[in-house]
Amino acid sequence: MKYVLDLNMDLCSACGACAIACMDQNDIDVLNGESPFRFIHDLESRDGKLRYVSMACMHCEDAPCVTGCPVGCLRKDPETGFTLYDNTNCIGCHSCSLACPFGAPSFAKSGKMQKCDGCATRIACGLDPACVRHCPTGALSLRTE
Repeated sequence: MKYVLDLNMDLCSACGACAIACMDQNDIDVLNGESPFRFIHDLESRDGKLRYVSMACMHCEDAPCVTGCPVGCLRKDPETGFTLYDNTNCIGCHSCSLACPFGAPSFAKSGKMQKCDGCATRIACGLDPACVRHCPTGALSLRTE
């Protein structure tokens, strides 16, 4: 069963609860220079309406970060469809980040890559990803394909 994280931009209020929940779930310390996995972006439509987009790793079907990593730290999970990583062998070359059109891979203080994994552990336990769980407007949802 493959999973997809969906965003309804009409419901997103840019409150940041999804980003904070993600930082908490993944022990990201932004005060010490670590980058969060999820960002909220403002978009102005052609009609002048301001909309918000909560973005993290897009878990691309043919993820360029996977082929961009020279040491094989990234892989597509055939069960969930998420792009997962094991940064044990990461050399901090940033090739994955350069290959990603969304700039999703970030780097910890250790120099090793880290990124959203769709909260794969939570999903394996039958729970929603942290960002979905804490979205107060229901703008983020998890669906199966």
